[in-house]
Amino acid sequence: MASHSDTLVVFFGATAGANGGKLGSDEREIILLVWQIVDLREKKVGKLNRCLVKPDTLELADQCKEETGISLDDLVNAEPLDNVLQQFQQSVTSELKCLDRSSYTLCVNSPLVIRQALHPEASKKNLILPECFFSFVDLRKEFEKCCPNADPANNLELPSMLEHVGLAAVSEQLMGVREVRSMVELILHILAEPYNHNFSCVETVKYKFDSGTCSKTEPVDNETIIRARGLPWQSSDQDIARFFKGLNIAKGGVALCLNAQGRRNGEALVRFINSEHRDLALERHKHHMGSRYIEVYKATGEEFLKIAGGTSNEVTQFLSKENQVIIRMRGLPFTATPQEVLDFLGPESPVTDGAEGLLFVKYPDGRPTGDAFVLFSCDEYAQNAMKKHRQILGKRYIELFRSTAAEVQQVLTRYLSTPLISTLPAAPIVPVLATPPFLPTASGTRDCVRLRGLPYTAGIEDILEFMGEHTTDIKPHGVHMVLNQQGRPSGDAFIQMKSPDKAFMVSQKCHKKTMKDRYVEVFQCSTEEMSIVLMGGTLNRSGLSPPPCKLPCLSPPAAYAFPTPPAILSEAGLYQPPLLAAPRPLQATHSPALAYYQPQPHLYMNMNYTAYYPSPPVSPSTMSYFATSPSVVAQPHHAAAAAAAAASSSPVMPQPGALVRMQGLPYNTGVKDILSFFQGYQLQPDAVLILCNFNGQCSGEALVTFPSEEAACRAVAERSSHVFYGQQVHLAFCN
Repeated sequence: MASHSDTLVVFFGATAGANGGKLGSDEREIILLVWQIVDLREKKVGKLNRCLVKPDTLELADQCKEETGISLDDLVNAEPLDNVLQQFQQSVTSELKCLDRSSYTLCVNSPLVIRQALHPEASKKNLILPECFFSFVDLRKEFEKCCPNADPANNLELPSMLEHVGLAAVSEQLMGVREVRSMVELILHILAEPYNHNFSCVETVKYKFDSGTCSKTEPVDNETIIRARGLPWQSSDQDIARFFKGLNIAKGGVALCLNAQGRRNGEALVRFINSEHRDLALERHKHHMGSRYIEVYKATGEEFLKIAGGTSNEVTQFLSKENQVIIRMRGLPFTATPQEVLDFLGPESPVTDGAEGLLFVKYPDGRPTGDAFVLFSCDEYAQNAMKKHRQILGKRYIELFRSTAAEVQQVLTRYLSTPLISTLPAAPIVPVLATPPFLPTASGTRDCVRLRGLPYTAGIEDILEFMGEHTTDIKPHGVHMVLNQQGRPSGDAFIQMKSPDKAFMVSQKCHKKTMKDRYVEVFQCSTEEMSIVLMGGTLNRSGLSPPPCKLPCLSPPAAYAFPTPPAILSEAGLYQPPLLAAPRPLQATHSPALAYYQPQPHLYMNMNYTAYYPSPPVSPSTMSYFATSPSVVAQPHHAAAAAAAAASSSPVMPQPGALVRMQGLPYNTGVKDILSFFQGYQLQPDAVLILCNFNGQCSGEALVTFPSEEAACRAVAERSSHVFYGQQVHLAFCN
């Protein structure tokens, strides 16, 4: 790139903290600016100017006092940075007129004063820098080009460069004046014979960050990537680019990282144009964004592509319009149409190309996720849209966030990669005459306990040892290990006891008892609560969350498709969702457990598998162990008949009362809130079931079981359309 003009303005700055090679690394403010004009054509110099700058925080490091000779008293009457920059511009413009020149280029001995001090401070103080500070020449790089036999540019210092060309060091004592005069002498020397140097390598500072997409096949240099950690959750790519102001980020080079729930986790991967800018970015480790300090570490190109890379044509087409501001909408009603979204945003925030500027995120089967991305042509429209944050569309409040092209790619990739069906070959479907006996009958009786915080290496034998004397009170086949989405232990387990009293005793005696150096929490719960979790629901502080949908059990992940002996394979097709498997036989180490967990050649393993993406596992996989008699395997039809006979001999308790659905609840509603709403109806906590959506968040609905149909009718008549914590709630009978 050619030089902008035939005039250089030699520029130097110092801060209240570290200077030299560490300039700007400690976020200290600029306290000194020195400059002098050099006419390259006439080889003349102008007046040397030295100005003190008053920082917002009047505090100087001891090293700074020693190097600069500046005291706090000197800074008290100095001008602030914006006034000094204005004075700089007026002084340079006046001298240029005298020299009959119209433009100039800054010349510095190191890019730190521009990239690491001036631009970051101006960004924090919301100062608009003159255009001249967005381009400059680095004297060290020019000297390296002029004298190829000199040391590399990063190792060059002014005294060594003067010595290399045979010039004596400047004897000036004042810091800043000494450096500027040394640079001017060096410039005039290399302009003359025999060097005749031409200043041509102009470096630039980007005015703004350019958004864009990144392909997974695009080569990314490992030496250009950093990971920023500790970002505010609402920060956008523009906020991150502002944090790294002065350094050039590659187009589309900011990728906000999302957690398993699809929310930002406070981290971002940033790609710079070269390794030099990446190294300068690492010097901003623990610099502040607002009141938060940001950690900056090295990262790899592979990590960046994993987050930012994508191959979706839909995303590429959506982001094909450049220089657009992207807003992410979350919590949309599943029935929301493009026109409803446009009406929600309003005429003050027009969407680019109308409905074409909307991208609804969907699952592979076409179901909406409640997320959407919106394009705006300018920041003003986006700001107007952000004012709609947490306003109501339909019956739901909508969250709006500034987003990035990389986040669009990442969210679409996650949702579209959700496995909906198993990749294992389907087994032949044969009618089964009876429900397998290991599935517990749901009831409100609190005869179960939940173990939370188990070591991940814990097995059934460890649980039985943990239970100690209470092992004899466990129902046959009553231990249920809960697995996570990868099929690994989640740290939870459910145990069916012989009676509620036994369950209560276990919860009292074993709570926070130690297992393998970890204390385990033990809670009493009902069979209904256990069954909901085993069939894919969740337990949380707000109550119970049923499975997200009534789907048949999917095949387990390949990691748990255990090999089955040939003798069993011929019968496996008779029991499709439960798979006949052959896991490791249980060790008979505790005699009290033998009556309940006798080692058998084969065990059933029932597993519900729900895909990890795009949200956390709202239906964890479960593994139920129970002893199986060889006769059951060999004669399945007889076993089914026997099970049916057993079922008929033990009557199922009818569900008492009537079920009422509540709609329009606030999203932070808890069981106690609902019980308070129905005060006087003699409801128990077990009668309330709070419904959650696919992401495990409250859906705004709940099911309430009343003791009688008469009580339910009275509640619907009296409480329907009442206000519940500021929201209107609707009640309706469930069919």
